Amino acid sequence: MAPIQRTPIRTSADYTKKKRKRAAEKVFFFSFSILLLGVDLSTKELARSYLASKSVPLIPRLISLRLICNSGAALGVLASHTWIVGIVEIIGCVAFAIGIFFSRRTLLLWAFSLGLAGGAGNLADRLIHAHGFLNGCVVDFIDYGWFIGNLADIYLFLCAVCICIFLFRFDDLRGENEKSDTSSRKPGR
Repeated sequence: MAPIQRTPIRTSADYTKKKRKRAAEKVFFFSFSILLLGVDLSTKELARSYLASKSVPLIPRLISLRLICNSGAALGVLASHTWIVGIVEIIGCVAFAIGIFFSRRTLLLWAFSLGLAGGAGNLADRLIHAHGFLNGCVVDFIDYGWFIGNLADIYLFLCAVCICIFLFRFDDLRGENEKSDTSSRKPGR
């Protein structure tokens, strides 16, 4: 006769411990976003100070440093409608912050944290260099030959990569793995 297995009784102390752990995790990811935002804004100010009228090759024919002021989105899209880009950045920052607050999946927390830092970095630039309502420009200084960006753009790219990996794994936002459900089904049923 097999012994009876008992499920552990959850106490309020267990619940409080779990709640504190989640709160500490959220604080960590918001703090990480703020740190990345500071690094992004600092590199942009350094670029404005030292790259005013010159181009500095880092990897010949591949990557160089060259200062431009981009009033649009990526590749200068919507350059004449900067307020639209600014509003999209505000919405994105709010969405990433909400994502950090509600997500329980580590990969999504990293993605949302990177997205918040990247969106806030470009939005801050757009506000700092504005002459009217959200009509400022973003300081770009990393020249890839076909595209000139900044660290905030790299953060946003990494955010997109993390989200693609997450979606490729067929996970949903609550952390339940759909892959295990579909793999347990037999073909033809």
